[in-house]
Amino acid sequence: MSDSEFALSLTPAQRWAIMGAVILASTLYSTTLLIASTLLPQMQGTMAATADEIAWAMTFNILATAVVTPMTGWLVGRFGRRGVMMWSLLGFTIATWFCGDADSLFALVFWRVVQGGLGAPLVPLSNAILLDSFPRRQVGTVTSIFGMAVVIGPVIGPTLGGFLAEEYSWRYAFYMLVPVGLAGYVALRLILPQDRYAARIRLDWTGFLTFAVAMSCVQLVLSRGQRLDWYDSSEIVAETVLAAVAFFMFIAHSVTAEKPFLDLKMLTDPNYALGLMLVTCYGMLNFTPVVLLPSLLQQYAGFPDQIIGEILGARGIGATIGFFLAMFVGRMDPRVGMTIGFSLQIVSGLWLMSLDLNVDMMTLALNSVLQGIAVGIFWVPLTIATFPTLESRLMPEGMALFHLMRNIGSSLFISVCVAEIVHAQGTNYSRMTEQITLYNKVLSLPWAMGAWTMDTQAGLAQLSKEINRQAAMIGYVNAFGFYTATSAGAILLILMAKKRQRKVAA
Repeated sequence: MSDSEFALSLTPAQRWAIMGAVILASTLYSTTLLIASTLLPQMQGTMAATADEIAWAMTFNILATAVVTPMTGWLVGRFGRRGVMMWSLLGFTIATWFCGDADSLFALVFWRVVQGGLGAPLVPLSNAILLDSFPRRQVGTVTSIFGMAVVIGPVIGPTLGGFLAEEYSWRYAFYMLVPVGLAGYVALRLILPQDRYAARIRLDWTGFLTFAVAMSCVQLVLSRGQRLDWYDSSEIVAETVLAAVAFFMFIAHSVTAEKPFLDLKMLTDPNYALGLMLVTCYGMLNFTPVVLLPSLLQQYAGFPDQIIGEILGARGIGATIGFFLAMFVGRMDPRVGMTIGFSLQIVSGLWLMSLDLNVDMMTLALNSVLQGIAVGIFWVPLTIATFPTLESRLMPEGMALFHLMRNIGSSLFISVCVAEIVHAQGTNYSRMTEQITLYNKVLSLPWAMGAWTMDTQAGLAQLSKEINRQAAMIGYVNAFGFYTATSAGAILLILMAKKRQRKVAA
């Protein structure tokens, strides 16, 4: 039975029930992606760990996700879509409980690894199941609803998790997900149809191990580079060299093996290859404001945690609007929708670059809404343009690589932005403090210093603190400049797409 025949064999009630079940599973997983970022300070105190040690709870979770995500195609071929979805969600739920119940740093990191590895197949496999279960004419609507869940999850997680951590304990941020996960497992077991085919395929261990080493080293470089001062650290140099060697071995093996771990022939599909580049850009832009804004607003602008959560929540409102609009934009040439989405990202980036530390909540909330609309509009045409010509047997594998590139783009760009903030803050602090001297005649003018004073130690301390705030703000503005430039570069990439892509996608 072909994909179109299978989709038509399902009743509308079956299709929407499948959608509800897989969206519940994928949303649950995406909620945990950034939830630990809001819990790190409390977890650090509970575990009596250093900042570098507690960061492993984030780093190893990302590593596990990066390694297991490309295995989705093999897992589906070995155990079937239904089995992988059910047992991944159940295992992920159990690991989430043990994350909240961890009484040592080792236990916390271990269960975060299990959580990331077991949950990794959920999002790409959910996407593949939906594309397989609905007829082509409904792909735009289905992708809009699914994308909304994937985007809103990481917004809900830190917001709700931070509230529970503040009111009760960081453990409840994990506990709250367990009942939802169990309900999702029951729903998948009752609703997902039996697999139409099963293929007992062997795992290409050479390809898997070389790819796992390469991805692990890349993620370690991105996660630890800033702490270790990048290539002044022998660890970062060693990880970079190992990643390069492992990646070369993976490519060489994949192009010569009969049944490689990842079939690189997928990249000969022009639609899919372009989609991978664009989803990497999408990943670079998607979570960057969510990660950067809380630290800016909390440390330098003095915003309370609750207000920051509301600002980030506004992004979810915008995403809902954007995905609703995408149902209509998706009927046009996919390049139009993608261009509109990235253009809104440019406007959002320029707006962020114009802000200062006196910004008010409403301005930030409106900017978050605009970001959400941009993300919502872009996702649907991107998915429609990427997969129409990819073979059905390669769909789980292709979807896994698609979401892996999104995650790699996020990690890479966040690391670059954080590095720029730290560098710009230190550089500009040094330059500005050079001007604070008794020999600077400008400062002797009555209106130059205002309420600031250099006559007392307390006055100098307050002045130093303000200079540090302004220097940090320059770094954030530079990071938002990278955000804007990447959006503009993505539009140029869209314009490189061949015109015939519109006909194929339609």
